Amino acid sequence: MIKTDAQLQKDVIEELRWDPAIGSAEIGVAARFGVVTLTGQVDSFAKKYAATRATERVAGVRAVAEDLKVVLPSSHLRTDTDLAHSVVSALRWDVQVPDDSVIARVEDGWVTLEGELEWQYQINAAERVVRNLTGVRGVSNQLLLKTRASAPDVKHRIESALKRHAELDSKQIQVEVLNGRVTLTGQVRSWAERQEAELAAWKAPGVTKVEDELAVLV
Repeated sequence: MIKTDAQLQKDVIEELRWDPAIGSAEIGVAARFGVVTLTGQVDSFAKKYAATRATERVAGVRAVAEDLKVVLPSSHLRTDTDLAHSVVSALRWDVQVPDDSVIARVEDGWVTLEGELEWQYQINAAERVVRNLTGVRGVSNQLLLKTRASAPDVKHRIESALKRHAELDSKQIQVEVLNGRVTLTGQVRSWAERQEAELAAWKAPGVTKVEDELAVLV
């Protein structure tokens, strides 16, 4: 059943209230034709990220327009130098991040990550570590994957991975591979399934880019 704009708005608001990572943040929600717009202020970048992800989990959401502003409380304000030291330390202590391959820049609380890593999960881990630090206003993840020879069976590996995921209808997803670039087309039942399929594709060896063209059914 296709949700009305009012029902979708209600469902998103309830999901935001349900997620403890968002807390009591005052977030405005508007919905129109499956596109949800978030407005308001949050007191950390981690809450901003959590709000976006919570919205994407709701069935019927086709796209999210995020217009949340991070306004840090005075107790969380830090100098860029202090924050930069925390970023370096956090990257060093996370076992999933080869910190010697990551360069971090901090400007007015915004952290930019640069460098080349072997795997997408390492790039995701580096961003996760940084966005949860006190004093971060935003994260620009510009980390790149090192170019690697594509495995000859990369298409088969991805298709097999999709079939193993119980929450995915792999028959509705088509996979094309060219020079390490994977293109996903077809249909999924929710935004969360779309993300799950994309993550599965990233885990295949030799993948340097994933073009997610999956349509979300409503």
